[in-house]
Amino acid sequence: MALIAQSLAIFLNIYFVLILIRVLLSWFPNVSWYNPPFSTLSQLTDPYLNIFRSIIPPLGGIDFSPMLAIILLQVVAGAIGSLASPAGASFGAF
Repeated sequence: MALIAQSLAIFLNIYFVLILIRVLLSWFPNVSWYNPPFSTLSQLTDPYLNIFRSIIPPLGGIDFSPMLAIILLQVVAGAIGSLASPAGASFGAF
């Protein structure tokens, strides 16, 4: 059970980094999301982010939904990380 929880916590941390990269790249208007590395990143992260985009509309042209998505992802990763290690060390927080 601990191995599964630890693996899932590591996966969630990797997914957190992918979302963070996606958010940072969205600040550059010249990034073409149709090029292979960017389209792959978009295909991996957009289904999760779209859940929060339907809840929080953009305010003033700024999309705040990734903030909620990252917070929820870190809470879940922290909870799973605490299951993985009975000593209380968390794999879910950077």
